[in-house]
Amino acid sequence: MTDIAEVKRVAVTGRQRMTPSEALVETLVAQGVRNVFGIVGSAYMDALDLFPAAGIRFIPTVHEQGAAHMADGYYRVSGKHGVCIGQNGPGITNFVTAIAAAYWAHSAVVAITPETGSMAVGLGGFQETDQLPIFSKITKYQAHVNNAARMAELTARAFDRAILEMGPTQLNIPRDFLYGEIECEVPQPIRIERGPGGGASLDAAAEALANAKFPVIIAGGGVIASGGVEACVALAEALEAPVCNSYLHNDSFPAGHRLGCGPLGYHGSKAAMKVLARADVVLALGSRLGPFGVLPQYGFDYWPANAKLVQVDADAKVLGLVKKTSVTVNGDAREAAQALVARLKGRSLAGAAGRAERLGIVRAEKEAWAKELAGWDYETDPWSLEVAKGSKYMHPRQMLRELEKAMPADAMVSTDIGNICQIANSYLKFERPRSMFGAMMFGNCGYAFPTMIGCKVAAPERTAIAYVGDGAWGMSFGEILTCVREKIPVTAVVFNNEQWGAEKKNHVDFYSNRFLGVNLENPSFAGIAKAMGAEGIRVDKVSEVGAALRDACKAQKDGRTTIVELMCTRELGDPFRRDALKKPHRLLGKYKATSAT
Repeated sequence: MTDIAEVKRVAVTGRQRMTPSEALVETLVAQGVRNVFGIVGSAYMDALDLFPAAGIRFIPTVHEQGAAHMADGYYRVSGKHGVCIGQNGPGITNFVTAIAAAYWAHSAVVAITPETGSMAVGLGGFQETDQLPIFSKITKYQAHVNNAARMAELTARAFDRAILEMGPTQLNIPRDFLYGEIECEVPQPIRIERGPGGGASLDAAAEALANAKFPVIIAGGGVIASGGVEACVALAEALEAPVCNSYLHNDSFPAGHRLGCGPLGYHGSKAAMKVLARADVVLALGSRLGPFGVLPQYGFDYWPANAKLVQVDADAKVLGLVKKTSVTVNGDAREAAQALVARLKGRSLAGAAGRAERLGIVRAEKEAWAKELAGWDYETDPWSLEVAKGSKYMHPRQMLRELEKAMPADAMVSTDIGNICQIANSYLKFERPRSMFGAMMFGNCGYAFPTMIGCKVAAPERTAIAYVGDGAWGMSFGEILTCVREKIPVTAVVFNNEQWGAEKKNHVDFYSNRFLGVNLENPSFAGIAKAMGAEGIRVDKVSEVGAALRDACKAQKDGRTTIVELMCTRELGDPFRRDALKKPHRLLGKYKATSAT
């Protein structure tokens, strides 16, 4: 077998005779692809056979959804294409959820989707389905190989557009088009330099910021994707402007910086919210300001309704989409921040007189929030107090504090959707970008663990940790086998409270504790991990949490995957959306017993 590490990776140049499979694989080489995630299938086996000789590692997964999540994580850490591939039909439809998640995370994932052979389309053959419509709303571009001679051309276009459009693309290939002989040239990658935006819009943005008495910056995912954290820091320091992280982008600004206030959104930082509420000018830098990320939280609406909004984003379509803007800049977050620093240099700033006061406010709010979190040992609603009373297990917030204390400085953390995982948003702090990975606006369960496997492939030197609730774990724990088989060491922290907590909270708040489908009877997740060839640690005492995480991270450095199963009380934090449900009102007599009105 070819040693992939020793392969000289140089794509052929000039017009040459080759097979379509060779054209596909050579184009992958030209695009810099080194890893492909998927499940083996006859539909693309002719191309797969070439991977080792091309220096491409194929990472076989347990489920295709996991493969696409891994591709997503790989891109979000490396900034290079994440690639997934599967068998035509059911293998490809299994990609859907993860590709949708990548779409909302703006991840350059290329889904290679072999399809039923061209001569069998419409005959209802084995594993046939029309694959292009399925992905039409969750991809930025779809390339369909309608002639084998166009294999290299269309493959290159799918890869180029994923970077250009900042999202997933689909390369759809009738399986018979991988065979035969063609004459073609492998295109060189097309990459564009993203500029800072138009001069007039940047001038207007600089003017608004110069006249701001209390400017606040929201640093979004675009700051990370553009490599713009340092530029954002420089702009914040030039203005002495507090910085809030956008929802689930806790790594878009250093948490330890004097101007860093923490994340907005669900279970975010009260300090960030209270500071943002004071703003007279808000700069949304690389953020579309997704509606879920600016919802009222902790009982108050923190969005400053009377503030001017300056929004900067590389995607013109999101400008002014959620919040009314005063100034819009269609530009790269890093380049725009640098351009604004240059424009503000030497100018008289209205906020200069209040620098010390703003910094004092930031410091006071951060200290107050840290003190509140340090003393917040358990949830105080009647339901949580009652279920915790007789429990021998850990209070979730105490447990999250201990995890925070034990977190390695180099850690990458992914968080699944769910009650405890989202509460973790209050506790996760990072000093470097490409460190936190959430399911973003698609919010699918089963996201965190496979995504972190992809992150680890991209950055094997860093500590990889996934936060997963027990419900989501049931959807994703099979990928332990991928970690073990492929020697990709990852740590999963599984919060076992034997319930779908986020939905149970809705039952408590709106449906009078009529629990349906939310209680779980779980086996020993630590025991299952051991049976699958990984390490398993079960913890039910807060005093043991930190040591368990440190041991798991040490094992990871030694090449071992560890599942840390944390036994939690059934306490429940605030619901995701208080605005999304109403007390039930019934009209039919047979249902009156369930009516609240």
